[in-house]
Amino acid sequence: MNVETPIAGDFLSLLAAHKLAPLPSTPAPTAPVQTQATTVFAFEFAEGVLMAGDRRATAGNVIVTDRVDKVIEIDATSLLAIAGVPATAFEMARVLQTSFEYYRRSQLQSLSLPAKVRALARLLRENLAMTMQGIGVVAPLFAGLDNSVSPAKPQIYFYDPLGAQFQAVGYVASGSGSGTIRSVLSFQEQYGSPRPSQMKLGEAIRFALRLLMTASEFDSATGGVNPATRTYATIKLLRSSGVESVGDEQQSACLKG
Repeated sequence: MNVETPIAGDFLSLLAAHKLAPLPSTPAPTAPVQTQATTVFAFEFAEGVLMAGDRRATAGNVIVTDRVDKVIEIDATSLLAIAGVPATAFEMARVLQTSFEYYRRSQLQSLSLPAKVRALARLLRENLAMTMQGIGVVAPLFAGLDNSVSPAKPQIYFYDPLGAQFQAVGYVASGSGSGTIRSVLSFQEQYGSPRPSQMKLGEAIRFALRLLMTASEFDSATGGVNPATRTYATIKLLRSSGVESVGDEQQSACLKG
């Protein structure tokens, strides 16, 4: 009688036993350098949630472009900020936009916030094979309105590349410049005046721009903000009334003020 070899109690061992293990994570020598779009963040301010990101994309030590929009409006009450490989992240955003709109039209109501949060987690889990190979890795941020309370309250979530979801308390950042941004946000929330959660709109926009300018001093993959070349951030607001974009002119005015 054949005795089967015991399988270790984890998913990857089970895949290997059935010859379904993901491909090795070491890229081939001829593999192209991946384009990365990093440094996004979100924080609560007095009127809702501000989500922002710089506009730089890099491939190794090469700047690919300074015109990437990393904060995407998924629907009227949801925002997605991408950090990682933009090709994968943009496709996830398109899938979410389509699925949320299909549900709204077919069911005559919008998805609940928990369902939206899980939908993104599922896309990240389905990207497991690419993540295990070290390509197509995405670590996004998500903000949506919780309509179970009145008035509706914006909430912020962050994810690891495997799909685990966590609710942020006050603020969160992702990407190569996130360490600097989280440090400044933490300091300002504990010792600053006003705290980010107390800032009015103009103060919050100016603070967000200065966060990116500070991060760019320590991280070459963060494009920062340069009024001289009219290079600003992508900034979107989520309030109880829905999503609103902050354009370059408004950013420039807030920065001068």
